[in-house]
Amino acid sequence: MQLVVARIGRAHGIKGEVTVEVRTDEPELRLGPGAVLATEPASAGPLTIESGRVHSGRLLLRFEGVRDRNAAEALRNILLIAEVDPEELPEDPEEFYDHQLIDLDVVTVDGTEVGRISEISHLPYQDLLVVKRPDGGEVLIPFVSEVVPEIDLEEQRAVIDPPPGLLDEAEAEIAGSRKDEGGREVGSS
Repeated sequence: MQLVVARIGRAHGIKGEVTVEVRTDEPELRLGPGAVLATEPASAGPLTIESGRVHSGRLLLRFEGVRDRNAAEALRNILLIAEVDPEELPEDPEEFYDHQLIDLDVVTVDGTEVGRISEISHLPYQDLLVVKRPDGGEVLIPFVSEVVPEIDLEEQRAVIDPPPGLLDEAEAEIAGSRKDEGGREVGSS
């Protein structure tokens, strides 16, 4: 099975290094020297990692055969794809691969059916579960332990404890609005 593990960013320096946007929780395993990665588009690869280092908080990689800035810049925005055994599980029991989560049924802690996970959206600060509702709509669920307290792979379900307004906008609490003793709204205007 193939997993996207990184996206190549801009060239760094003049010797063929590139920045990468890491999309795996296991970069040391997937993006180490000697790793051979498929690419999207496929015509750009496969690419073999020659070396890697962290510079100013960013991972820099150099690929075999990429020796200058022009060759490195030509790789910009290419996705790096690792071949992974579908039975393999992440080392941390609190981590999951995208393929383990896709198609899980989503229910609230009280058992109310919400929908089914159709996609995982990886954003810079957190991941979102894209859940298809039975009515055809979608809802985005922050993939954090406070909102998704349980993933049960045997039962093929994700249990969520959504804050007010996440599933039904009518339940949303307006931030900053309070009522005084007379029941009137008090707030900044």
